Amino acid sequence: MLELRGVAKKFGGLPALQPTDLEVTAGRTTVLIGPSGCGKSTLLRLMIGLIEPDAGSVRFGGEAFAPENVLALRRRMGYVIQDGGLFPHLTARENVVLMVGHLGWDAQRIAARLAELVELTHFPEDGLERYPVQLSGGQRQRVSLMRALMLDPALLLLDEPLGALDPMVRAELQSELRRIFRALGKGVVLVTHDMGEAGFFGDEIVLMREGRIVQQGEFADFLQRPAEPFVTEFVNAQRSPLEGREDA
Repeated sequence: MLELRGVAKKFGGLPALQPTDLEVTAGRTTVLIGPSGCGKSTLLRLMIGLIEPDAGSVRFGGEAFAPENVLALRRRMGYVIQDGGLFPHLTARENVVLMVGHLGWDAQRIAARLAELVELTHFPEDGLERYPVQLSGGQRQRVSLMRALMLDPALLLLDEPLGALDPMVRAELQSELRRIFRALGKGVVLVTHDMGEAGFFGDEIVLMREGRIVQQGEFADFLQRPAEPFVTEFVNAQRSPLEGREDA
């Protein structure tokens, strides 16, 4: 459903993304992972048309991104950023329905879709009238997810959506997000720096380094068939420091 061919990007004359080919399949979760500065967030922003490639092409549903269609294509995608990106002066409800109000949905249609998303995300209905500052970190991410899903997009893109949460909330939301992904059956692209999280979510994992794809495949491939020494180093660096301790 999403196809990148020879896509490359520079910032200030420095390469952020080497020429890259990648396909995202409908109904599967693709995880982009790698160390800071490896190009994974740049790749995600290219996928949704927030930035233009210096070379190559991005096609969504067979249609190439161009200035005249980029807004229409973006509306067929949902986008969740790390801190949620909620407007602090709007209630949770107002944040979620902002775009559909702009597009002219009637009140009945908005209410019906909002009720579906509240049930899907297990968000407390009485929280809809609260402002972001009055919500927990996990609740804010649920609001951000509902906003991204409001238009029923074909593809959902998430840029480290759980990175700012404490470990217990993060673990709870990991399970919730995976349940939601499976229930929706949509294509998902998720950025993380955590290999365990990548293995938890990913049908396809894409490991990046210095603006290029080092290896892609299933989680087992990275453990059993590393493409180069860096893959093993990256995986080993993320293992728990308690592993191997007799008293652990």
